[in-house]
Amino acid sequence: LDASIGPRTLALILMWFLMAIGAMLPSAAPMIRTYCEIADTARIKGEPVVHPLVLVAGYLSVWLAASMLFAAVTLAVHAFAATGGIFDPLLGAAGGLALLVAGLYQFSGLKEACLKKCRNPFSILFSNWSARTVRVFQLGVAQGIWCLGCCWALMLVMFAVGVMNVFWMALIGVFTLIEKQTAGSLPTRLAGAILLVWAAALLVVSL
Repeated sequence: LDASIGPRTLALILMWFLMAIGAMLPSAAPMIRTYCEIADTARIKGEPVVHPLVLVAGYLSVWLAASMLFAAVTLAVHAFAATGGIFDPLLGAAGGLALLVAGLYQFSGLKEACLKKCRNPFSILFSNWSARTVRVFQLGVAQGIWCLGCCWALMLVMFAVGVMNVFWMALIGVFTLIEKQTAGSLPTRLAGAILLVWAAALLVVSL
């Protein structure tokens, strides 16, 4: 095996993880703030509380695992798709298929279910409140899973625009923040429609 595969894979994992932190932590801020508010109330009552960083660690552990998967997909795409470099956008049908999956997922029931959980962290945190470190970490993991379920398909856009495209990652971060803070499905459906039109254009051009 090529000795450079290990370091390259680690670098890709770190890259995806840093991008995920930059894109997803802002939209997770309401969840973290809600936990802190509940913790402050418990502390005033004299009850023991777990530091919110434990919750954040659980949340980020999910995105670290997801980053490993995205890194593996990046390497696989680079090996089998027609790209000039590992960070280059997917061309033609491959890019169109990535956008097609991302667009269709915006209309799925799973997307809607995960988004509802992300929009209402108070009920989950309050009903599962615990003063045990392990339990709070698990709460963070649960919130991370809901967030991943909500946003994983949007990450596929990065394959169509280039996985090192900071502008698009920032744009995804802004969109997820708006999506989670806006009632209704308009932002989600609008983004899905845009992605589907974009996918159709790439697929038609590639014929």
